[in-house]
Amino acid sequence: MNNGFPSRELVEGIRARYPVGTRVELVKMDDVQAPPVGTRGTVLGVDDIGSIMVRWDNGSSLHVVYGEDICRAISDNVKE
Repeated sequence: MNNGFPSRELVEGIRARYPVGTRVELVKMDDVQAPPVGTRGTVLGVDDIGSIMVRWDNGSSLHVVYGEDICRAISDNVKE
């Protein structure tokens, strides 16, 4: 990390791990407006600071912030 931001190489690694369309499940998000743990969504992309942009199935669009929040890729790549 440089100045609190992940390196370009790390961001590219996150993009490779969470390509557009990947289904994810929320594990942890420290935000009062966060979707409930276990909420699933679809990755829309990864921004330049490593945040994973997700369209959550409950309508939320909060990003999964690198180093703060946690999500995991899940195997069902078909929206429920």
